[in-house]
Amino acid sequence: MSQPAVFLDRDGTINEQMGYINHLSRFRLLPQAVPAIRRLNAAGVKVVVVTNQSGAARGYFPASLVDEIHALLQKILAAEGAHLDGIYACLHGPADGCACRKPRPALMEQAARDLDLDLSRAYLVGDRYIDIQTAANAGAKGILVLT
Repeated sequence: MSQPAVFLDRDGTINEQMGYINHLSRFRLLPQAVPAIRRLNAAGVKVVVVTNQSGAARGYFPASLVDEIHALLQKILAAEGAHLDGIYACLHGPADGCACRKPRPALMEQAARDLDLDLSRAYLVGDRYIDIQTAANAGAKGILVLT
């Protein structure tokens, strides 16, 4: 049976919004992120990050840095007794016409297939209107946070 889930935007929702994160040293979690993810884990809710990272397509940082940041994120969470069930990133630029860049729902749809999630019982938490649009496009509910 498909499960409910909470999807999280990354920049500005989990970590500080500071433009393009072009070095690991610029990645800083927001103070409420780890406890919130840990509570969702404890409740048995799948937690998945969906993020646009067009800086790779624009040449601001190598695509490999996105993977390094996500590995660091998982390491920090694990040290605090939390985890993410998946991380899905679009590395395309706005003009690339891909299906995965938010507000298109492909990242959420792929996660739903991979993790057996029910998008009609899912939420996407983000700090921008595009996240709310993405949730609606995927058939989920959006929650806007002002971080």
